[in-house]
Amino acid sequence: MPRMTAHRTAALTAAAASPLLLGLWAAGPAQAHGAPTNPVSRVVACSPDGGERAGTAACKAAVASNGAPFTAWDNLRVANVNGRDRQTIPDGKLCSGGLPAYKGLDLARADWPSTRLTPGGTMKMSYVSTIPHTGTFRFYLTKPGYDPTRPLTWSDLPERPFAQVTDPALTGGSYRMSAKLPSDRTGRHVLYTVWQNSSTPDTYYSCSDVVFPEAKASAAPPATKGPAAGKPSASAEDTAQTATRTPSGSAPVSASAPASAEARARSTAPDSAPVASTTGGGSGPSAPMLAGGAAAVLVLTGGAALLLRLRRR
Repeated sequence: MPRMTAHRTAALTAAAASPLLLGLWAAGPAQAHGAPTNPVSRVVACSPDGGERAGTAACKAAVASNGAPFTAWDNLRVANVNGRDRQTIPDGKLCSGGLPAYKGLDLARADWPSTRLTPGGTMKMSYVSTIPHTGTFRFYLTKPGYDPTRPLTWSDLPERPFAQVTDPALTGGSYRMSAKLPSDRTGRHVLYTVWQNSSTPDTYYSCSDVVFPEAKASAAPPATKGPAAGKPSASAEDTAQTATRTPSGSAPVSASAPASAEARARSTAPDSAPVASTTGGGSGPSAPMLAGGAAAVLVLTGGAALLLRLRRR
């Protein structure tokens, strides 16, 4: 393994690093600094120290586009930015910091090695560093609706970070930070970390691909039975509209009040009494009324004939 790669591998495995070892790292020829290892950044995942992740299709494509391996995964830094990130780093080159030596990290793909996170949960950030610096970490998360198949631009990120940490302690070779995540993200996103040093003129940039679980679809409410088989019941909205829909100039009618002559008749007559329908297509008398009238005429005619016969006798 080349000396530069071995140097950075030591940084990744420095859970119990001593101050003496940190001093040796600082004196090394690379003057390395750091990058996120959890959630894993693209530059770490695709470096010679990235393990199995370095063999993924995305990492292979990144190295091929880059023209060289990401050996110096901890040196992605831009000098003299002074907080002018959006003015200094071009759209589409956020992950590389605009540096040609890291251009493969800007590939727009949906299969980068990723870390699973929980919406609204607490993110535990580990940022390996081989040289301690003072400064502020700012964390951005791509907006809802982010498309990973398009180049990352500043418009994909909110204006303000969802969290920031100033001067965290370097413990075991890493800065370890916690931040509460936004609760409105689902699917694949990019965690964009900006580390602006105050002890040097440098600012570090990194992209960590993260995945939030998709929101579960709510179960459909069970179908309710209508008042009669095969006939849908009126909705509450329809009922409310019916209750307030009245002819111009007339008084409002309650939805529970009888709405027709037939209903009024049925509300007062016994169940056995025939009621004329007012909903038919014609305006003449109904069949029950005609039948009743004919019966009355027959009774009267028969009675008159019987009376004449009695008088003749």
